[in-house]
Amino acid sequence: MRTGGTAQVAKAQDGNPWTRRAILALLEVPRLLPYRMRLPVIGWLMAYVFAPLAGYRRRVRDNLHYVLPDLPEREVRRLCRAVPANTGRMLAEITSGQRFIDEIARTPMQGPGLPALDAARAARRPIVIVSGHFGNFDAARCALAQRGHQIGALYRPVDDPALDRLFHDVLSRIAAPVFPRGRKGLGSMVKFLRKGNAVAILLDQYVHEGTPLTFFGKAARTSLSAAEMALKYDALLVPVYGIRRGHGFEIVAEAPVPHSDPATMTQAINDSLEARVRADLDQWLWIHRRWKPELEAAQG
Repeated sequence: MRTGGTAQVAKAQDGNPWTRRAILALLEVPRLLPYRMRLPVIGWLMAYVFAPLAGYRRRVRDNLHYVLPDLPEREVRRLCRAVPANTGRMLAEITSGQRFIDEIARTPMQGPGLPALDAARAARRPIVIVSGHFGNFDAARCALAQRGHQIGALYRPVDDPALDRLFHDVLSRIAAPVFPRGRKGLGSMVKFLRKGNAVAILLDQYVHEGTPLTFFGKAARTSLSAAEMALKYDALLVPVYGIRRGHGFEIVAEAPVPHSDPATMTQAINDSLEARVRADLDQWLWIHRRWKPELEAAQG
């Protein structure tokens, strides 16, 4: 699990100082611009400069061909630009600090899951928030914090110390605490959850030891950790999404996932995210390798 898409972008820079400098420039230089202007600027730079150099367009095309082979070529070309542009806008937003927080504070949450979330917070019942690399999940995390939830999250540390400090500070300003992924960080997050707080988990990543559930009709190994924690600690399990709408967001809390067994609950989360992605294809991170058919074939 990781928060937002920052680590996905940072992963491309590991071991490459020039890419590191490019990412830092991409994040820092446009901050000299007014907030409304910097978002499309970073989106454009990500779509037309960084994405082609990093091979993101090929990854988007490969993923779309695998799960949506009948998608018109014109739409595929559009998504090859729009997907990294969304990632760039997300990076611009979360690195804008208080300006972004103020924007989210003016955005009302909605959806059938809100009464259950409010009741769980009032009762100090643990809450597991689940989502994916879609829209801007940190907008949803920020909205929950603004609503009064104490919400923590794991993040994937970046090998480069400068970028790691940047991402840790950025994520912490939006909502704290954030825990570095690893045994110690996971232990701290569980302790935080058991105190009656909320934790945020993104489940749309290929996990080698995960369970082969389905996503877009294809096998996608998925961690059952969110459902397992919900069952173990009697936590509310709620999908929440920060969906981009023009210059702002629609922040939606779906109905809680009923407790049953981990695989059934996690498949329900996959189905929830798939429906959201199908409605807004350009807002999901088609850049990352959610499916690995070559590994599935080797194991089958």
